[in-house]
Amino acid sequence: MTRRRIIIVDDHPLFRAALRQTLAGGDTTVSVEEAGDLSGLSAALDADRDCDLVLLDLNMPGVRGFSGLLLLRAQYPDIPVMIISAVEDNTVIRRAFELGAAGYLHKSVGPTEIRRAIETVLSGEVFVPAGTTLGGEDDHSALMKRLATLTPQQVRVLMMLSDGLMNKQIAYELSISEATVKAHVSAILQKLDVDSRTQAVIAAARIEDGQFEALFSTGTEKVAP
Repeated sequence: MTRRRIIIVDDHPLFRAALRQTLAGGDTTVSVEEAGDLSGLSAALDADRDCDLVLLDLNMPGVRGFSGLLLLRAQYPDIPVMIISAVEDNTVIRRAFELGAAGYLHKSVGPTEIRRAIETVLSGEVFVPAGTTLGGEDDHSALMKRLATLTPQQVRVLMMLSDGLMNKQIAYELSISEATVKAHVSAILQKLDVDSRTQAVIAAARIEDGQFEALFSTGTEKVAP
């Protein structure tokens, strides 16, 4: 039987260890690895890109809301990603699926439900938590689709714009030219269908806290801090 490789990405070692025990146990057909952040995950995938599933926590140091999912889906589009989170809000779950998640698992569920969810996704299906209503598409769904078209580098640039970095600083951090940064910013504005860096930063802020409504405001004065 083919050995399946699963990587758990969570900043809590005790939770990772408990989840690893639940998934692997005495099952020799499953290889479970751990990473405490996205950098650790990237290192593991750079060493061996053959991975069957990534279990990703939404809330970790260096990850802002959906930014981790966005970056992961852009950089490794062929690897299924299941969100495993303490957040049980229906809107957050819906947005995760719109950004390409293959499943969403509440941290409060027991071992049996965890194994069932993992098997569902590994079989090529999507796992939706019981009681979740995904509903039809809306204007926010359209925004999710636009965000999902960003490349890994564009996601990084967008996050740095959110941090208030100027083009020169972004160029230094990413080891690219200012001209390349400007090209990325222009592409971001076009893909998000916004007219200015300010509106792009508003979009980045919405990525951080999972609230995307402010992007559709006509002025920044309507945006909550």
